[in-house]
Amino acid sequence: MSFLWPKLLWLLALLPVLAAGYLLVLRRRRAAAQRLFAAPMVRQAASAGGGWKRHLAPALYLLALAVLIVASARPTALITLPSHQRTLILAMDVSLSMRATDVQPNRLGAAQNAARDFVREQPSDVKIGIVSFAGTAALVQPPTRSREDLIAAIDRLQLDRHTAIGSGIIMALATLFPDDGIDLESIVLGPRAPHASAPKKPPVKEMPRVAPGSNPHAAIILLTDGRRTIGPDPLDAARMAAERGVRVFTVGFGSAQGGPVAFEGYSIFMMYDEETLKAIADLTRAEYFHAASSEELRTIYDALTSRFVLEQAETEITAFFALAAALLVLAAAAFSLARASRIA
Repeated sequence: MSFLWPKLLWLLALLPVLAAGYLLVLRRRRAAAQRLFAAPMVRQAASAGGGWKRHLAPALYLLALAVLIVASARPTALITLPSHQRTLILAMDVSLSMRATDVQPNRLGAAQNAARDFVREQPSDVKIGIVSFAGTAALVQPPTRSREDLIAAIDRLQLDRHTAIGSGIIMALATLFPDDGIDLESIVLGPRAPHASAPKKPPVKEMPRVAPGSNPHAAIILLTDGRRTIGPDPLDAARMAAERGVRVFTVGFGSAQGGPVAFEGYSIFMMYDEETLKAIADLTRAEYFHAASSEELRTIYDALTSRFVLEQAETEITAFFALAAALLVLAAAAFSLARASRIA
């Protein structure tokens, strides 16, 4: 716990002074009573007054004052709170290697099943978009809160040749930042002279760079079972995400040894580039996961849910201390009234 106005905590040093003053007043009252009355009568009156109980109300008042001083210093704490306005992009590899059956029924089928479960478990206020990538990338489903549309988009995924991991990340960024002028075609093919009849594309904005991983409202989940064979360098795409504060969580899917895929009469073992996936996650201040089975993939999605749905934030908790002080004052007042009524 930290404080926005920590200098006010020096007021706590006054509490021992107040406690000493209270004890001094009691001692003087007791000495005055002994001068006016016999000592046995004074002890009897003190016993009738409840002994230590007569100090309970002042002690509660003193404690309430201490809590109120702490509240005035404006305490803050790192609290886990539900996130709001969060947008997630599932960037899913649909290259031909996803036909490998080292994960049942095959890699694509297992990935689709886990993605459906992930979508269903998200809170209704979380928007999700889906990007698929093979030789290029496409936005399969714009960010939406409709779970039915998302599941239908997952069902429509189809396999294609090549693996353009960088394109998948860039397309996800273009979806998250539609006003930034991110154009995947220009990045892949380079700038070309615009055709007279072609619609004008918005210019690419010079975005102010932010700290990697600092964007609390957007994240990308990149699931792939292969290594890049075409398209932009995935690490360059990861740097684009890092400059926008977007975390790219990477999931290497399939067995570490690779899985056999029949292609044009040959059986080829498809392996993924674990080092690149780790580097992408590291550049964007995210995490890398390895899922060798559909069950492990579901577990990873469950872990990712906790990272997206709940976020830790430094939150001012002055109100809690103020409430505690008010309750202590009420309790002290109640004890005082109860004691007064017994004495009366």
